[in-house]
Amino acid sequence: MIMHHFPVLLETATDLLLGNGGKLYVDCTVGAGGHTRRILEKNPQAYVIGIDRDPQALKLAEENLREFEGRFSLYHANFVHLDEVLLQEGVEQVDGFLFDLGMSMMQLKSARGFSFQRDEFLDMRMDPSDPITAYHVVNRYSQRDLERILREYGEEPYASRIARAIVLRRKEKPIETTGELVQIVLSVVPYRRGRIHPATRVFQAIRIEVNGELRNLKEALPKTLKFLRKGGRLVVISFHSLEDRIVKNFFKEHSHEIKPLTKKPITPSREEIEKNPPSRSAKLRAGEKV
Repeated sequence: MIMHHFPVLLETATDLLLGNGGKLYVDCTVGAGGHTRRILEKNPQAYVIGIDRDPQALKLAEENLREFEGRFSLYHANFVHLDEVLLQEGVEQVDGFLFDLGMSMMQLKSARGFSFQRDEFLDMRMDPSDPITAYHVVNRYSQRDLERILREYGEEPYASRIARAIVLRRKEKPIETTGELVQIVLSVVPYRRGRIHPATRVFQAIRIEVNGELRNLKEALPKTLKFLRKGGRLVVISFHSLEDRIVKNFFKEHSHEIKPLTKKPITPSREEIEKNPPSRSAKLRAGEKV
């Protein structure tokens, strides 16, 4: 078995999802198959429909889930199209949906420009067939739009300064690599070692824009309600405040249809964070269809 990823809040997420005793679940971000594997291990009667927009992740999932052949199906799709996937499966109702919105270590090391610690082409697409790359955003967006996405998606206090610096630099030559972008950010943002790297929020913002992450989440969550049976469960693991706010507001706005199973978001234990430091920002919220 090849994992290449440590699923976050594995036991908590799968216990909540399976707590209704159902048999048919949808893993909307199947990745390398970690959560799906645990679902199939815990419930020998379960069948999982796995969705992921990253074809490399799906290949890993297929390898990691081989021993459960016949108990899962995998789809290369964006979870915003979960309704189309379920239509293709001939499914009208399911017992639960799981969303794990985090980046995997496999993606960060995939030479697709997700990490500011590696010098790679500015790509950042989770699905290589998507049309817009980070190169496109950095080199073709107006200064106003660059500032907007840095401020909205990165919550970057130096958004204006960084956007201006990007536009000035690209007048000399196109900005092609992550290393070039990092140097531009460092040239205008103060940085003290031990603090969050100035490029962190910039890369987050551009990645969110390239992949339409927040827009897709806002569209996908309401679609789950159409397919959740009564007692069906929705479990969402988010990794930054913008995602968590969308999930929190969704549960609040649809409280007449789905009751919360978590009064406050569940976060990883100290032990889990020590074993898997990137899990420290995870927040889990769950609800049940009424």
